[in-house]
Amino acid sequence: MPERDLARSELPSDGRFATTRWTIVSTAARRTESPETHKALETLCQGYWFPLYAYLRRRGYGKDQAEDYTQAFFAHLLEKHGLQHVEQGKHRFRSYLLASLNNLLIDDWRRKQSLRRGGDKRILSLEVDDAEHRYSLEPADELSPEKLFDRSWALTVIRRALEALRSEYESAGKQKLFDGLKGQITQDREAGSYREAAADLGMSEGVARVTVHRMRARLGELIRAEVAETVASPKQLEDEIGELFTALGE
Repeated sequence: MPERDLARSELPSDGRFATTRWTIVSTAARRTESPETHKALETLCQGYWFPLYAYLRRRGYGKDQAEDYTQAFFAHLLEKHGLQHVEQGKHRFRSYLLASLNNLLIDDWRRKQSLRRGGDKRILSLEVDDAEHRYSLEPADELSPEKLFDRSWALTVIRRALEALRSEYESAGKQKLFDGLKGQITQDREAGSYREAAADLGMSEGVARVTVHRMRARLGELIRAEVAETVASPKQLEDEIGELFTALGE
């Protein structure tokens, strides 16, 4: 797992936050939503549905129930103007999602509605089998639903940043280099030694270490950029980065 130093690069300026996905969404929350707003929100939802799914599973909902509730929640958010209560610049996307989901669960309990609020309609493409595999890897008893949500969120951020880093190396024709050193980038305990990875790539151990250092620095930038898309100010970004690594126990 990347160390805390990975995300200690320079903060973006205030102007940078005028065009992040969450800023676009929260700014337009009280106005007529444009196609740009809807696309920004849909992109955020598609990327960050798993933490909500894991939260529901940890609260005791079965696989199908968790999927139905997740779909129902995003149907409400994307189709029924569920952003009307967002206060511009105040909420972070992560905290807004969890609070809104809990409100939905309370409303359903009060009204004694069926769990299939979303019916057969599917708003997002959810890879539930993959989600179940990811959920099965989580600690069974150590984390509350809320802490599991935060941890799942943090891992999702890093997973998306790693995917972005891999895409950069693929575009540069260096996919083999990325794949060969990925274990060292993430400090995977099951990864081989630097010497082994360097030998497989036909480079010296010293060059491999320098390359990993550069890749980790770029990963830190991508982690920060990913988190920045879900907040509305530099202060929120700094807080969110701190909470991300707290959730990972680093």
